[in-house]
Amino acid sequence: MKILLVLVQIAFSILLISLILMQAKGVGLGRSWGGGGEFYKSRRGVEKIIFQLTVITAIVFLVSSVLSLILT
Repeated sequence: MKILLVLVQIAFSILLISLILMQAKGVGLGRSWGGGGEFYKSRRGVEKIIFQLTVITAIVFLVSSVLSLILT
């Protein structure tokens, strides 16, 4: 069971990193860390789906990490 949780954590960590990098694609370095907030841009289409997948993946990763700690 513990090995399965470790494999799930590895898979979701790679997926989470990939989703985060896809979100930052096309965004300038300054805007990524808080600069360039002069206008509001809403997420639409694929950008919204990637954002939602990122949130879900982060939650699953968090739950698997807590389960890993509990079962240890």
